[in-house]
Amino acid sequence: MDDASGAAGRTIDVLGVRKGMRIQEIGWDEDCDSSLSEAVETFLGADLLDEDTDEVVDMVLYWFREDDGDLVDGLVDLIRPLGEGGCIWLLTPGAGRPGALEAGVIDESAQLAGLTGTSATRLGDWQGNCLVPRGTKRQ
Repeated sequence: MDDASGAAGRTIDVLGVRKGMRIQEIGWDEDCDSSLSEAVETFLGADLLDEDTDEVVDMVLYWFREDDGDLVDGLVDLIRPLGEGGCIWLLTPGAGRPGALEAGVIDESAQLAGLTGTSATRLGDWQGNCLVPRGTKRQ
């Protein structure tokens, strides 16, 4: 396995992506780490669903920067299409990078939206926080 496929495999493992999942991606822009999205699409053998989908999803990849609007509102909106046992991966620029959020802001916003953090990890230049609706356990 070369370094690229090793990193992709690590990304898939960390995010908890499984074959057959329906994954929605919101907030992607030029500053995002496209290798993360590409790794998920390659593993699934399918494109990620965009923000206009009407499907129930198993996971949301939510790219968010400090000046992207109200985080609580964004998280509340993402709970609606989330299927039972689903999760939201909040992806924010890493500490010290433009658009980064403080951990306290993420925790408070998640709590106000009715979500609980289950894990946090560094994904390249981005910070990933896995959020689930309160009272659910991540599979």
